[in-house]
Amino acid sequence: MTARLADFAGLVRVYHDRTKHHFNRYARSLGFMDWANQPDPFRQFEGCERLALDHFEVRSVPTYDGLFHEPSSDSAAPLDRASVSRLFQHCLALSAWKQAGASNSWSLRINPSSGALHPTEGYLICGAVPGLTATPGVFHYSPFRHALERRCDLSAADWQSLTAQLPAGCVLVGLTSIYWREAWKYGERAFRYCNHDVGHAIAAISFAARTLGWNSKLLTQIGDRDLNRLLGTHLQDGPEAEHADCVLVLWPATDPTGDGDLSLTSDMSESLVARRWFGQPNVLSNEHHDWPIIDEVAAAIRNADDIELLRPNAEWSCCLVQAGDNDRGLSAEQIIRQRRSAVDMDEETTMSREDFYRILRRTVPSLAPFPFKTWPWAARVSLALFVHRVRGLESGLYVLVRSDAHAASLRQSFRQDFEWQRPHDCPDDLNLFLLKAADAQSAARTISCQQDIASDGVFAVGMLAEFDAALAQHGPSFYPRLFWETGLIGQVLYLEAEAAGVRGTGIGCFFDDAMHQMLGIDNHAWQSLYHFTIGGPVLDVRLQTLSPYSHLEAAGE
Repeated sequence: MTARLADFAGLVRVYHDRTKHHFNRYARSLGFMDWANQPDPFRQFEGCERLALDHFEVRSVPTYDGLFHEPSSDSAAPLDRASVSRLFQHCLALSAWKQAGASNSWSLRINPSSGALHPTEGYLICGAVPGLTATPGVFHYSPFRHALERRCDLSAADWQSLTAQLPAGCVLVGLTSIYWREAWKYGERAFRYCNHDVGHAIAAISFAARTLGWNSKLLTQIGDRDLNRLLGTHLQDGPEAEHADCVLVLWPATDPTGDGDLSLTSDMSESLVARRWFGQPNVLSNEHHDWPIIDEVAAAIRNADDIELLRPNAEWSCCLVQAGDNDRGLSAEQIIRQRRSAVDMDEETTMSREDFYRILRRTVPSLAPFPFKTWPWAARVSLALFVHRVRGLESGLYVLVRSDAHAASLRQSFRQDFEWQRPHDCPDDLNLFLLKAADAQSAARTISCQQDIASDGVFAVGMLAEFDAALAQHGPSFYPRLFWETGLIGQVLYLEAEAAGVRGTGIGCFFDDAMHQMLGIDNHAWQSLYHFTIGGPVLDVRLQTLSPYSHLEAAGE
């Protein structure tokens, strides 16, 4: 590692440790809600051509469980206005409005967000699409209107050159983050939460593409400068600027060429920067509070990325391992649309051992490669589990080893008095171990910033990332990718909870080192990055639920 990369890696570690929550203090934030400057949750570009997308009713097929099987070539939807509309309707669109009283309302989205602040913005980069656009271009997706805003025109030659090394009939979907949206509430810890949300969005896009019979893959061979130029974010600055995160390629399963390494044309950057960009971003807040450490860690990661592009290190077989579950006949689109974040758990709902194992299997890449085939790197995250109410399973602390490569390091890092016992009737290929049999409710609640939701559900999760080894192999640019992986796992847990008839929610507030101490971790070999809980939700009957685009209907749009 060069001296410059070492400096960037050091800043990343400073940021990570500085933004931990502790029993005697939380990570730096304002400490109060500055409601006068709450950011507008919807980015819109004024002065752009707007292409309205269509709204569709829920289809009974494909089924949710069917998504985990390899799509057949005859099930792939053609690339047209309908498929693009369905894609965004099932990944980044609004899912409902909640209303309390006559005037207080807020929107929910298909993709979850920390604190419902939604820092993630989506973009479509495509060629000509029948029924939608005759001209290739770069489009910002507006979830408020379920519409595409044309930001830039591309020539047919530009599009052909850009995608020369990609599967035929593909489209690109880019993601950006507005750090201010999270920092407004969470201060310095916001950079973590923005990257959780990127991971959730990556998974949401993958699931939406799968409902169309399309494959998806995260592209790695594009530097930060080129990515910003591709999405037009190089033109933005200031606290409300978008920061380019990643781009995914989506293509119909009829084209088998996506199993190899995929990349954009390397010389596309200069062509794009010379293009004319349309529209101006709306103002989100009148005033802002600066959090310099966020800009510093983002710059360190960006500069490290410019020195050395991240290389994938995961090889996927063309043959999909089946998840070993019966198809429950649940509509995939219905499960995706009904996903919600629970705000309270009922303290009594239980789950069968079989359903619990099914959920865990869906988080293991070797057992359920979808949606993890979208992810081009080896798994770096394993799961610590606080099991409270699984029928036929002892309550206690467990660990799910998501990759065989994690086993030795976890055993070395954890307390030496842990039991490491396989539960009764656990599937042989599921690396689940009981560490300590006990009532884990108090520990789960205490570690999750004293939140009852972590103890009142069926089980809670702490996502542990292989921190030192990942940064040593890939460099500081991989730091946000660790959070992306936890968000991807979190999205699987969200949908699995819905399919099991319960509900999940992500937990961003937890006492980092208290979690490590409980497990016996005394260094940075493993770090807890994200928590989650699943259980029986308590619904607030005082709230009214409205259809996601009732505001457009009321306006006659």
